[in-house]
Amino acid sequence: MPGKIQQQAIRDVEKAIHEMVNTVKDLSEDTIRRKPSAEEWSIMQVIAHVAEAIPFWLGEIRQIIQSPKNVWGRDHTNKIRLEAVDEAAVDQLAVENVIKDLENIPAQTEETLSKLTDEQLQLIAPSRNPNFDGKTVQFIIDKLIVGHIQGHNGQIQRNLSKLQ
Repeated sequence: MPGKIQQQAIRDVEKAIHEMVNTVKDLSEDTIRRKPSAEEWSIMQVIAHVAEAIPFWLGEIRQIIQSPKNVWGRDHTNKIRLEAVDEAAVDQLAVENVIKDLENIPAQTEETLSKLTDEQLQLIAPSRNPNFDGKTVQFIIDKLIVGHIQGHNGQIQRNLSKLQ
């Protein structure tokens, strides 16, 4: 049975993903794919990013648990991250497939987080991103998973207010 901290994070991810999916599932494809401005991501880029990023961070947690001395993470110039939000690449994705990928995130999160011990939550491993060096697994969960999804939910809402 996962501890209270892990249970809360699992619930928070489920709630945030549920909010994201419910927000986008009834939008027109044009709304999902339209950018509010040249500098901003479309909602499709946002959901494609979340669908790629959260499984990435869950994998990084598993890696830290297995080998805490290995370097974890990525920065904003990471090729895979950039490809996940590349406008041309995202244009090739089917909205319904990305939504299905999002819907799988709570189960993936539960699978990984439910196995963590309180001691593992406090593990620290070196990070590729100097801003995250010295941070714990708990930080990854709070900031790069839960907070990440919540932040992108806010981004979707801001986009919608500009697109309407």
